[in-house]
Formats: sequence, structure tokens, C-alpha cells
Amino acid sequence: MANTLTNLAPDLYQALDTVSRELVGFIPSVTLDSGVERAAVGQNVRSYVTPAATASNITPGVTAPNDGDNVITNQSITITKARGVPVRWNGEEQRGMNSGPGYSSILQSQFAQAMRTLTNEMEADLAGLYSTTSRAYGTAGTTPFASDLTDTAQVRKILADNGAPLSDMQMVIDTTAGAKMRTLTQLTKANEAADASLLRQGVLLDVHGMAIRESAQVGTITNGTGTSYTSSTAGFAVGATSIALITGSGTILAGDVITFAGDANKYVVEVGISAPGSITIAAPGLRQAVAASAVAVTVGGDFAANMAFSRSAIVLATRAPAIPSEGDSADDAMMITDPRSGLSFEVRLYKQYRQIRYEVAAAWGQHNFKPEHTALLLG
Repeated sequence: MANTLTNLAPDLYQALDTVSRELVGFIPSVTLDSGVERAAVGQNVRSYVTPAATASNITPGVTAPNDGDNVITNQSITITKARGVPVRWNGEEQRGMNSGPGYSSILQSQFAQAMRTLTNEMEADLAGLYSTTSRAYGTAGTTPFASDLTDTAQVRKILADNGAPLSDMQMVIDTTAGAKMRTLTQLTKANEAADASLLRQGVLLDVHGMAIRESAQVGTITNGTGTSYTSSTAGFAVGATSIALITGSGTILAGDVITFAGDANKYVVEVGISAPGSITIAAPGLRQAVAASAVAVTVGGDFAANMAFSRSAIVLATRAPAIPSEGDSADDAMMITDPRSGLSFEVRLYKQYRQIRYEVAAAWGQHNFKPEHTALLLG
């Protein structure tokens, strides 16, 4: 049987190249992992996490000290989705289109839309990891970059203070923040920016060691309704992540940004509550101790979840959807990889009774392995 998809490869790559130029910022910013072939949908692939090291005094003696044990924990990434976009034609439809705009032209556009759909869904899933970040900077409901680059400097400080690698930092912002950044004269004046690409081409520059990209999937987050909550009188030390709250009412949701009275840090909630109880904030936990008294807790306003992170912190695991070892009824299949983003899609052809069905598909999962190496820039 002829390899039908080989003849379509130029159309597929042309369609993919069109889609890859949309506003997709998270996918090229995170670590892409295609080595999860052994994992089924819903199955975990575990990665070890080593704890922080503890130093001790060196005291000469006859024998070496009986120490050095560590508790090695793990985190897992799960392939959560196997998604496909179908494209179906019958013979009469093809004949009709060939007397008009042309079947091949329409098919190319359908492939483009299929890959666009899957790409945007992956991008939205990565944007949804905002609720796993460590801390936040900025004012909820206020677009960053009002007059200068303070916002990037302060978010970089959060990452640096948390011990994130500073060699490959990324920031993904929405188009509103991107438009505001493009108005900053220190970036658009070539003599001040030492680069004319933002002025001439609209390309966002690397700022303070962070590669800046825009994404259409950066969402506006609605915070919970929690009000009048206070911490318990137990007191909580620097580094604590589980904080007991008393009194108060309403919900504190995962992803909400909260503050404690007397502490300027803005913490991201990892596990929320709907009544008095214990919340969990993301690693590395409290940066300032909470006193052994009822300290007021404030839930911030709605915000745009712009994110900054070290590339190694967030992983997008992708593969082709699984098929039985005996194969299925597909007449042909091929993988096509986007050279820009690294995303791979599988295209399968099923020949049916007087019609054909193409399927453009991918399976994926995402995880923030290092919350302390990620932060929010509120907008």
C-alpha cells in the first residue's frame, strides 16, 4: 500500500510552521521531555527530590561520625491527556472542492487548525501551573511595567532568594503586559537598549537575565472569597508551609495570593480551605516568621497570572498516544516535529468506506517540580 502521508508531509510542515508563530510562550520556555514512553495515561513517572543539606562541626575522633542519612522524597509527572483532532472527507466532498478552492488547500488549513488546537491546550495546561508557584510580586489588577523595569527586577529577586538557577530564567506574560513593556522608552530607544529589535520588530528582549515571551493563554484568576481569617496563636517559623487559620469565613483557593499582617511577602496558596483549618503555601514557605498570636491574613484581588521561572523547574512531557502492540486499523501514520517548539504530533490515516479520516494527536502531562524556582508577576 502506498505511503499516503509521505506525500502530505510538505503540507503538514507548512501548516505546523504557521501555527508555531502564534502567541505560545510557555511551551518554548519549559523543559520538554519526550522520554515517558513507558507511562500510560494516568500513570505516574517518579523523579527523586534530594533534601537541603545540613552542615555540622568537624571534631577529630577515632571513628567517623554516624551521620549523613537523608530522606529522599519524590515527585511525579503524569500523562494526563491523550487528545486527537479528527479530519474526515468522503469522495464526493473531495470532488466538489477540487472544482472550487481545492481539497489540498482546505486540508492543509484543517491540519493547521488541528495542531493549533492541541498546542493551545498544552499551553493552557502549562499556564494553569500558576497555582504551584512560590510567591508573587506586583499589584493585582494593575498591569506591570507602568514606567520602568522594577517588576522584572523584583521577580528575579524572588527567584534568586529562593535559590533558583539564574542561567536560564524565563518569563511569560500576557499581551496586555507585553504592550505596556513595548512602550518603555528604555527598551524602544536603540541607543539606550543597545538593541533595535524591540523598536523595529516588536521582539521582547531578555531583561535582567530573563527571556520574555508572550502567551495568549495567560489567564485572569478569580481569587477566593476568604475574609477575616487570622493565623492560630501557635506561631509559625520561617520555612513553614502548613499554616493553621482560625475565625474568618469564605474560601481560600489553590492559587490565591495571600499576605500576613506585618509581612510584605505575597505567598501563593497550594492547598486552600472553605472554613477555618490549615492552608498550605508553596515551597520554600514563610520568609518571615508569623508571631504566636492571631495575625490577620488577607486574600488578594483578581490578577493576571504572569509567570517567571527557571526552565528546569517546569516539565512538559509529551509522546504519541499509545496503540495496541498488534497495531490498529490505521492505514498509515507518521510523526511530525515542530523545529521551533520541539512539539511532536502524530498524524494517522484511517481509510473507511468511501471516506477517509485523519487524526492529529498527542499525549502529554505537565508538572512544576520546583515550586521555589517559580514565581508570579501579578497583573
